This record gives sequence, C-alpha cells and structure tokens, in this order.
Amino acid sequence: MKRLVIINDYQNLAREAADWSRLPPGIALEVHGRVNDADAATLLADSEIVVTSREETRFDAALLAQLPALRLLVTHGTSNAALNLPALAARGVTVCGTRYGFEMATVELAWGLILSLTKRIAAEDRAIREGGWGAGLGRGLTGRRLGVLGLGRLGAGVAQVGRAMGMTVVAWSENLTEARCAEHGVRLVSRAEFFAESDVISIHLRDSPRTRGLVGVAEIGAMRRDALLINTARGGIVDEVALVAALRDGRIGGAGLDVFATEPLPANHPLRSLPNTILTSHIGGRTRENFLARYQDSLEDVLAWLDGAPVRIIT
Repeated sequence: MKRLVIINDYQNLAREAADWSRLPPGIALEVHGRVNDADAATLLADSEIVVTSREETRFDAALLAQLPALRLLVTHGTSNAALNLPALAARGVTVCGTRYGFEMATVELAWGLILSLTKRIAAEDRAIREGGWGAGLGRGLTGRRLGVLGLGRLGAGVAQVGRAMGMTVVAWSENLTEARCAEHGVRLVSRAEFFAESDVISIHLRDSPRTRGLVGVAEIGAMRRDALLINTARGGIVDEVALVAALRDGRIGGAGLDVFATEPLPANHPLRSLPNTILTSHIGGRTRENFLARYQDSLEDVLAWLDGAPVRIIT
C-alpha cells in the first residue's frame, strides 16, 4: 500500500475539492493540517507521494534524507521557496505543480490593505467596539500619488485600480521600460523620485537575489512622513528592521503587510505591537476558489504520475 499524504490543509478543503475516489487501489490517502518542520520527518517517513501548500513545510536536504520512500512531491503553484529543488532532483523525486489560480486575488488584497490604512477601518472598528465614536480622520486617495514597485501582471492590476481611483500612478523597477509603463497608463520615474514622492508604495516584485533587501534603510528613509508601504509580494524584499524602526519613530505613516521575512510571523515580533500597521498572514492568493482548483490539479498530477506521464513538472 502506497501512502499519499496531503499536508498543510488547515482550511479542511482537500477532501471536498477533488474526487480522490479516482485514485487506483493500493493508494492510502491521509490528510493533515499544518505540519511544522520538526514533525515532518516522523509524519512522512514512509510516504511515497506528498502534496503540500506553498511555502509551508520546508523540504530541505536534511528532511529529504529521512524520506527514502518519497518519489512524488506536488506543490501548489509553480514555485515554492520552501523546496530545495536541487536536493529533490538529486534524490530522484519528481516535483509537480498546479495552477496558481486567480492571481488578481493579490491585487484585491493590496487594495484592501491600502483602504484599511487610509480609511482607518481597523482603528475605527476597534474604537466602536470599545464604546468610542469618531476616533480619527481618514485620508483621501484621489489626486494622490501611487507608486507601483514592479509592473508585472499584479503591479499592473494595482495600477489600474489606482487610476480608477483618480490617483496619479508612477512605477519603477530596475528593468522597467517606458513602453511597458505607457501600455498601462503609468509614468516611469527614477528610483529616487519613486521613493521620495509616492504617497502609497505597493510592492509587486519577484523574490530573487537582486530584489532581496531592495527596500532598505535608504529607500525607507527617503519616503514621505505620511507615506504608506504595502507589501503583498515577498517579505525579504523589505528590510524589516529598518521598516520597524521607521514605523515606531513615525518616520512613515504606516504599512500594510501580507508577507514577512520569517513566516509564520514570530509571536514576539515588534510588528505585532505597532498600531500603524495592518497585518495579514500571507493570504494574497489564499482564496477558497484558488485552493479548490489547486487540489483538483494536485489529484491530476498524482494520477498522471501514477500513469507514467507526469504533468506540470517543476523538476
């Protein structure tokens, strides 16, 4: 009997999302919630097939050495920073991915964070629940400047909404072109102008050695005193220590963060206690619709691999 183990299904969607009865005889299906790194080796020791969510349990060389039976690893999406792909390839493990799903969900979240901060939604909600009324003043967005850091599909989506809001939209990244900006009705500006003049900065870059730490001490220091920083991309792009210091000292207006340098965010992390932040737990693409589609693709990946013709191969 081969073990097929689904891990990190803390939404309890895996069983309802796909028709696992399509699995052939001889496959024993197990579904588990969040699996931390310390427990992974024991739980998965004799598993031949594992399905995991993006950037949860780390499959590094040390763990893989304890999983001699592993032959197929299915990850949600087409990339997963928690997977050591060279180590998986060296052990002969096939890694397959799934469709990401509705990418614009991240655009929706970015705007949720922007609006929560500018309209003081969380603060107003808390004040009313505590018996207060009229706790403060929000800020308008029409006529303000939105800076989009990275103008790929997600950045372009955020820019489109900004234009609809009546904002002036500018963009910058190292390889961004005038043509790309013109295509989306956005003005390309210099790096210095981007950080110094934007009222709201929304980050939409891929994680890479080139982008890691790109928003650092100098960039945060150049921002306006009332500027907002929104990050729904990757935590490592922002120097978290510099950001915490700027937020604590009131050198920027606030931050809306869905991603962090360490996830889950440590319980004692200073970001948790800063009132000028809105924090979410890397939920940009985490919608019911997306997870249903990813588990359906996961089943297709498993069936294709069992038939000797794997699909959506990552390595």
